Amino acid sequence: MSSASQNGVLVPASSPTVDGVMVEHRCAKIATRSIKKDSKSAALKLAISMVDLTTLEGADTPEKVRSLCRKGVRPYERDEEVLGERLPHVGAICVYPSMVETARAELDKLGATGKVKVASVATGFPSGQYPLHVRVEDTERAIEAGADEIDMVISRGAFLAGRYEEVAREIREISDVCAGTGDGAHLKVILETGELSTYDHVRRASDLALANIRPGDFIKTSTGKVSPAATMPVTLVMLEAIRDAYLRTGTVYGMKPAGGIRTGKQAWHYLCLVKETLGNRWLDPDLFRFGASSLLNDLLRSLVKLKTGTYQAAHDFSDA
Repeated sequence: MSSASQNGVLVPASSPTVDGVMVEHRCAKIATRSIKKDSKSAALKLAISMVDLTTLEGADTPEKVRSLCRKGVRPYERDEEVLGERLPHVGAICVYPSMVETARAELDKLGATGKVKVASVATGFPSGQYPLHVRVEDTERAIEAGADEIDMVISRGAFLAGRYEEVAREIREISDVCAGTGDGAHLKVILETGELSTYDHVRRASDLALANIRPGDFIKTSTGKVSPAATMPVTLVMLEAIRDAYLRTGTVYGMKPAGGIRTGKQAWHYLCLVKETLGNRWLDPDLFRFGASSLLNDLLRSLVKLKTGTYQAAHDFSDA
């Protein structure tokens, strides 16, 4: 797949056509998998370390964000008592830019600096329908407040209208902002796949994003504000774009399905999909994340069931 350079951005000349029937067939087969108890426990603990624990509501308050941080650092207060071990912390706390400073201060207070990241949605989230300079300023403010990672959303209207250079330019500009601050914030590019309509569009948008981000940055399915959000077939299409970019250039990129992943069983099916498409290297929070709010407690409930044989009620686990 060749790319054309236009005004400093890369616009892939074409993308492969996606066989939707086979994508859905493969994902349906993976969703029937069962795994052994020891492997399941390891997968659930790995999934915990990959969660971007998220609150993106208009009613978010500083205390809710501080509580979310405490939950992210110590997901289960009784882990050593019930499970006999300390569980891992989550990958990141994901909040609006206005809450970044609160999250940063609380994580620093908890001694989690450099462990649990602060991720912030930006660039006119969730619509992306703002002038580019406003979206750049939104990103700059989030990073200045302490964000380690930026989850940007592309303009789906521009993409669906075929204005690929415009979309590529907005991705490149946000990527440059992230690269130019301190140690550099990582970027996750949200495609909002529920609005892209077809697998071919998802693949095309994935290739466009990958051509204009830095090594180690991510592509992400969804904002969580549009239905459908993450699905296994859409995730597979995006994983294959990452695989093809790696095989073509040797560059490693990350992946984040977000929205609609609520159970431990779903999580380890996604991990099977990652392992079989990209390999063990991607079974790492640095290259794979789940965007979720309710997933974490079901991962904990699943681990307790493996240990005790009892699937505890949701209210037995703290909410953020």
